[in-house]
Amino acid sequence: MIAVCSVAATAWLAARTTSSAIQQEQGQLLSSDTDIYDTLVGYAAVHPNWNGVTPTLRRLAELTGRRITLTTQSRRTLATSSTAATALPTRASAVVDPLRTDPALLPSAGANRIDPRAVGPYRLTATERETLSGRAKKLLACLGGTGSGAALVLGPSGRPSVKLTNSALDGTARDRGCGLAGLDFPMPTEREPLARLITMVNSCLRLQHLEPVKFGIDFVIVYGGPPAQTCLDTARRDQLTPYVAPAALLFVATPAGSTRAPAFHFSSANTARVAGVAGLVLLVTVAVTVVVGTRLVRPLRALADAARRPVAEHQRVPVTTNDEIGYLAAAFNDLSERRERLEGQRKAMVSDVAHELRTPLSTIRSWLEAVQDGIATSDQALVDSLLEEALLLQHIVDDLQDLAEADAGQLRIHPEPLRVRELLDQVATVHHGRAGTAGVALTTRTEGDPELCGDPVRLRQVVGNLVSNALRHTPPGGSVTLRARRVGDLVTIEVADTGTGIPAEDLPRVFDRFWRAEKSRSRRTGGSGLGLAIVRRLTEAHGGTVTVASTVGTGTVFTVSLPV
Repeated sequence: MIAVCSVAATAWLAARTTSSAIQQEQGQLLSSDTDIYDTLVGYAAVHPNWNGVTPTLRRLAELTGRRITLTTQSRRTLATSSTAATALPTRASAVVDPLRTDPALLPSAGANRIDPRAVGPYRLTATERETLSGRAKKLLACLGGTGSGAALVLGPSGRPSVKLTNSALDGTARDRGCGLAGLDFPMPTEREPLARLITMVNSCLRLQHLEPVKFGIDFVIVYGGPPAQTCLDTARRDQLTPYVAPAALLFVATPAGSTRAPAFHFSSANTARVAGVAGLVLLVTVAVTVVVGTRLVRPLRALADAARRPVAEHQRVPVTTNDEIGYLAAAFNDLSERRERLEGQRKAMVSDVAHELRTPLSTIRSWLEAVQDGIATSDQALVDSLLEEALLLQHIVDDLQDLAEADAGQLRIHPEPLRVRELLDQVATVHHGRAGTAGVALTTRTEGDPELCGDPVRLRQVVGNLVSNALRHTPPGGSVTLRARRVGDLVTIEVADTGTGIPAEDLPRVFDRFWRAEKSRSRRTGGSGLGLAIVRRLTEAHGGTVTVASTVGTGTVFTVSLPV
């Protein structure tokens, strides 16, 4: 994302900066072409021909780096800035005509397109200029000087005028007696050509059957409309033609003769701008990359440091983000928590195994030492007692082996079709003797004759462990009932007793290894604490589930659900 953003920003800023630089260069090029056109039109406005324009062309060519050529309408060369013989471009850059200027290149000419510098016979003498200048200065002083907003402007013919920049003076100067109209009267040099111009204009209007008009030296017709203005423009061109140079074609090209603009060469300022923009984007990109990279690496380093610590510390890392690294940190913390819990269970299991094995081994050892020392005699009762303790040890070892095989995934199941009623009857037959001794009634009840596919040996072990557990916790006079029925695609086997029951807070732990409800670890009931853990693992190996429901003082029901 940083790379994409930096590339996009660099491209956009570089394009904007380069475009601005090109526009600036193009503006300078267009400005130079406009200066060439304006200079040549000004030359034509004050000269009756193009003789002597060559030095002007060379000066302009030196300033702009262009090749400038003037030709007649028939493309006969009038003057050129270069002595080298090169072919002219196919199209002219402009037509240099002070009486018909290009509005785009010379907007100051106004709507009539006549260059103001073309004054012809209206150019004043030095004496007339001095006279009008004196009047203008008196008028300016009457108006309050330059501080009043009035300014003195000298026209191309030498005629001065007062420009009123303050609208508050407009229209009130005459009333103040300053004589603003005194500058509008034609001088002797201007009277004769102005009279001839008025005659030419009115002759044009008579041909159109229009009323004659009058105007002053400012060549402004108050009335008469567009026809009068057209006649005035035409008459002025006819009157000025002898005094200006004839129209000429202007060719502006590269020194090689091409009309295309010369190749752009950025100035030092523009080159510095482009380089500065690229450097700024690079600096911002590096800064953002460092910040983001540091933010990304910090939690990864915390994870690595936590992983290197000893396992016994069970290190946790803070979860500060909701991205993939945050998920990884949360997973690491969960792994550490589960590892800590499993470590606690392992320690508890080792302690429980040692406790379970210590009691029968201590009994066997103490009796054997008593016989060896002659304190006790070896009779049948002692042998039976020692055999019972050895069988208890064997039972614990077998249970541990079954759980180890289940944990390692090596618990083998040999499924085959079997009838659930027969399975329950076999288990009940095995435990009838013990139930009778304990004074507990053991019965079976089956709805129909459900069948399933399972390992008969392992399933007898499951039900037998549940029955053994129920008999141990049922007082004399109570009952243990085996029930079975089919519910949809499942066969449920229930072992219900009327024993002491299990508190609700202990129900989630009944299937844990070596867990007993007796907090003092009393072996009064004779269980190893592994039977229910084996029940759960064997049931899961068959693809089933085992649940428990109990009420203290009423009894407990274990339910095994197995797929058909």
